[in-house]
Amino acid sequence: MTGIENIATPAMWAGFVAFVLLMLAVDLWVFGGNKSHKVTAREAGAWSLGWFSLALAFNGGLWWYLNSTVGAGIAQQKALEFLSGYLIEKALSVDNIFIFLLIFTAFQVRPEYQRRVLIYGVLGAIVMRAIMILAGAWVVSEFSWVLYLFGAFLLYTGVKMLRTVDAEPDVRNNPVLRLAWRHLPVAEGDHGEKFVVWQNGKRYVTTLLLVLILIEATDLVFAVDSIPAIFAITSDPFIVFTSNMFAILGLRALYFLLADIADRFHLLKYGLAMVLCFIGLKMLLLPWLHIPVHISLAVVTVLIAGSVLASLYVKRKK
Repeated sequence: MTGIENIATPAMWAGFVAFVLLMLAVDLWVFGGNKSHKVTAREAGAWSLGWFSLALAFNGGLWWYLNSTVGAGIAQQKALEFLSGYLIEKALSVDNIFIFLLIFTAFQVRPEYQRRVLIYGVLGAIVMRAIMILAGAWVVSEFSWVLYLFGAFLLYTGVKMLRTVDAEPDVRNNPVLRLAWRHLPVAEGDHGEKFVVWQNGKRYVTTLLLVLILIEATDLVFAVDSIPAIFAITSDPFIVFTSNMFAILGLRALYFLLADIADRFHLLKYGLAMVLCFIGLKMLLLPWLHIPVHISLAVVTVLIAGSVLASLYVKRKK
């Protein structure tokens, strides 16, 4: 991987940002994403399929555009990079879902209020990841050796995840949450989907806002893992950004799709940890061994699919 090969024009950047804003507006004001209601598995499945289809359609459109402008070779390479990056980010986002589920359970957030929290969580994640991706792309372009630091960090994270895969984090003792409790006046009780309430002429934050803060902090931690992972696939900031955004936009629907059946995939975290180890090793071995994108995609697919199938097999056998 040498330098940054940015295939995107300013018009492509502007068009994709406009698409993201449009889809968020459609979700909020056309399909009722801002209204509190319990998301059914059918609704979550439809949205998940919709986001996945849009990602594939975007990849097809990107291939068609590049094929007609810069040639079939580059078009095929970039389309494969996008698909690999998207699937890696999508797989790693599943770990977010396990933590989100723990947070909502710990704070007893009712199902009809969870969607509003995740909407704002996604908005915050988009802003944070955009900043981190652009900063990461600049760092990689200026200091290519930082990729080896990324690789070492991912390998360490993967090994640590393997060792602590069965340990459940104590979300109520999160340092960010303790800081919020210490400095923010918190209103006790159930206040619906409100983040801020007024009591006796004084403004208080609700526990739902604390949950949102914890969701944002959690996504920031996971972004530190997932964003370096995609730089093992491509150093093109447009591919990194678009694949990340599609994964984040579909995260909320994927949560509601998997929330009720997450316990069935108890071995999935082992697969995710091995994905991080593989990507870390790939980055560290780059000077001596170049693993093509399609090989990386195949390895990641086998690890994730294998852990899912193993989870279902063990569950059925028990």
